[in-house]
Amino acid sequence: MSRSAAVVATGRYLPERLVSNDELRAALAATGQADTVDRFEASSGIRQRYRAAPEQVTSDLAVAAAQQALERAGWRADGLDLIILGTDTPDRITPATSVIVQAKLGAHHAGTLDIGCACASFPTALATATGLMATNPSLQRILVIGAYMMQRLADPADPMVFFYGDGAGAALLAPTDGDGVITSAFHADGRYADHWDIAAGGTAEPASHDAVAAGRTRVQVHRRYPPAINAVGWPLVMRRLAGQGGFALTAIDQAIFTQINAASIHEACQTLGIAPQRAPTLMDRYGYTGSACIPIALDHAIENGLTGPGDLVTLVGSGVGYNMAGVALRLEECASR
Repeated sequence: MSRSAAVVATGRYLPERLVSNDELRAALAATGQADTVDRFEASSGIRQRYRAAPEQVTSDLAVAAAQQALERAGWRADGLDLIILGTDTPDRITPATSVIVQAKLGAHHAGTLDIGCACASFPTALATATGLMATNPSLQRILVIGAYMMQRLADPADPMVFFYGDGAGAALLAPTDGDGVITSAFHADGRYADHWDIAAGGTAEPASHDAVAAGRTRVQVHRRYPPAINAVGWPLVMRRLAGQGGFALTAIDQAIFTQINAASIHEACQTLGIAPQRAPTLMDRYGYTGSACIPIALDHAIENGLTGPGDLVTLVGSGVGYNMAGVALRLEECASR
């Protein structure tokens, strides 16, 4: 029997500073954009978000979430074999942020790997970890993290800062002869790559005074994505998971989607015939935490007893580009409860 990977423990970290919609409304009033807060709140369900302190960077959030997971599992950082970090808000363009996490965590024996497919990063990282664990017997303990700090890369006067919340979520994986991670599915369409981006700072346009002055080193939304992308894409990925994994959609105990918009999640559930109470919507309290939103939601569900051993859980994320990734897993006993 080929071995799979089981989630042993999870953790999450939200910075101390809570930013309410009222605070954002007051800040955006200076540029005459306070009304966007009302519109975005009505469409997304977001009412607040957490923001990192000025001295914190993405790797700090990742380390804090990892430390909670390690403490819950009773593992030592120096016993980790591999760290996989999913983020599109790295500390620097290079080196990989996972290397920085390794050093800060004291995981001196672990290899490292970054995955940067935006908000699909965590499911992609989980699937990658599972494949590596199945084919490499030396990998016994893998740390997978999703971390996000997009507000740091945005213009503070851009109304889109409404959505961005800072945070990180982590999961520890160990080999299992049980189901563990059952299957994964992927979908992408690169024709939308220029809809939402940080245009300058890479090889297409190196950072320059002109690029900074024009705001091209900041995250910008140039064109809105068609609403149908998630409405069609999420069910597509979910049906692939069910078909490949040999389970019925109605058998899913917890369906966790990218936490950007409550209405989109409810629509996907209706399309798939999944009871909406089985799909958490946490953006009202955490904001949109991008690459971190799925592991944060998973940790929240386990910690609060919304899901547990034996449950079938799906994680489906969609990121700018756009790309989508999903995994299905059977939870085993988890130290996060």
